[in-house]
Amino acid sequence: MTSSPRILIAGGGTAGWMTAAYLARVFGQGAGAPRITLIESPDIGTVGVGEGSIPTIRTTLQTLGIDEAEFLRDCSATFKQGIRFDDWEVEGTSYSHPFEAPYFTDGAGLLPYWLLQDPATRPPFAEAVTLQKRVADAGRAPKRAHEGGYFGGRMNYAYHFDAGRFGNLLARYACLYGVTHLAGRISEVETGTDGIAAVISPEHGRIEADFYIDCTGFAALLIGKALGSPFHSVRDVLLTDTALAIQLPYADPQEAIPSYTISTAHESGWTWDIGLDSRRGVGYVYSSAHSSDDRAREVLRTYLRRYAGDNAASLEPRLIRFDPGYRKAQWVRNCCAIGLSAGFYEPLEATGIMMIEVAIGLLVDCFPFTGPADASAALFNERMCQRYEKTAEFLKLHYCISRRPEAFWRDNADPATIPENLRALLDMWTYRPPSRFDTLTDIDIFAASSYQYILYGMNYPTDLRAQAPIHSRTEAADKIFARIRAFTDGAIRDLPSHRDLITQIYAHGFAPPPALKRTDPFLTVSR
Repeated sequence: MTSSPRILIAGGGTAGWMTAAYLARVFGQGAGAPRITLIESPDIGTVGVGEGSIPTIRTTLQTLGIDEAEFLRDCSATFKQGIRFDDWEVEGTSYSHPFEAPYFTDGAGLLPYWLLQDPATRPPFAEAVTLQKRVADAGRAPKRAHEGGYFGGRMNYAYHFDAGRFGNLLARYACLYGVTHLAGRISEVETGTDGIAAVISPEHGRIEADFYIDCTGFAALLIGKALGSPFHSVRDVLLTDTALAIQLPYADPQEAIPSYTISTAHESGWTWDIGLDSRRGVGYVYSSAHSSDDRAREVLRTYLRRYAGDNAASLEPRLIRFDPGYRKAQWVRNCCAIGLSAGFYEPLEATGIMMIEVAIGLLVDCFPFTGPADASAALFNERMCQRYEKTAEFLKLHYCISRRPEAFWRDNADPATIPENLRALLDMWTYRPPSRFDTLTDIDIFAASSYQYILYGMNYPTDLRAQAPIHSRTEAADKIFARIRAFTDGAIRDLPSHRDLITQIYAHGFAPPPALKRTDPFLTVSR
């Protein structure tokens, strides 16, 4: 590749502009640095179905040099402390997947002691081992007004945000870092021996580059249509393929904002419910093999009646079709796909933006400034495929252990739809809980604790009675459980409400830190 290689990013949105800003920020603008151009059609909007993220987004935003208060204000963003799952095990049940890892002390975890307690009287797993479930349930924020910065405070968190405004913020920073922005369409893609030779734009003519990044969404104009990289569907594992999405303003502008995504199971899928500062983003993800679109609209409108009353009957959600899956070759010769052009699963657990972050980081490490790109492309493709495979297993876990009776849920529990590796793990987890050795660092996006929250939130039957003699520190464990309850009581008392903190940050930013008090309960809270 030449000195100062030319990079053309096709497509904007979250994927395109995050890629542009990240590459420009990391590679810089010095002599020999890549020259980055992004072309996007002004006529194409963002999909933005989920508007959620996981905690990795904080490191990404910090790397991009975006101030946290600025991000929150400009993107109508709020804090996300995890996900609350309603009706997933059976109707009438609820559990949480918080971002905070379970309390861990003296080289041992509390999970075995929780499993050995009486299921009829023990608290929910997430409540027993972390502060975050009760903090979120109480409507509290994950930190206080003076704990500014992406890693201020003591609890883990991510964000909910407006996807369109987030794309605009990323675009502003990308251009600040030297990215050239072209507003225009791509009408043709020329190919050659090296892959993509040029793209043709009615507004800008023929545009050549040394390296191309396809962020054209489901259209996949470069990686799919031009280079023919096949798409690998996982529809046999993840059964949902359609979504209905709508935005709903708050009836009361001062209404409390949940600091978690509310995910509610229904007969043929599930609804997401995300709170921003002035509206909700709500949608229904379902399987077209188990529900008609008309029936899905009825299910969504029934859910929306809790907010809109009888007006829910007149609401018209946007219909989105998708095929869950990914391209096994996401980097082909001089073209790399990032975002929807590379792959997409349903918005459960906010894996979409996370996959964008992973792909960008891997591309930065593998970018072929000199020498052939074949080895870098092969490594990129292998690692991304592994991540997609493991993520599919984690998402499937949410479905396959449900005890709901409807056909959609029974089909999800069919062993033929469960990946072989996940089936083997479920068999092992019948006799022991998930451990860190069940996941692969830098491959699994979700740690063993995430598997624990899902399994034991849905009362998966792990029988540890044979191991009871080796878990003999019951009295010490009970004291730690009591300490967690006391820490949680203090956190609920001292943390601001989520709405109040968002209002403070929007109006004034983060507050200066007060004088430190030795009685501050957060001084003694450990993850």
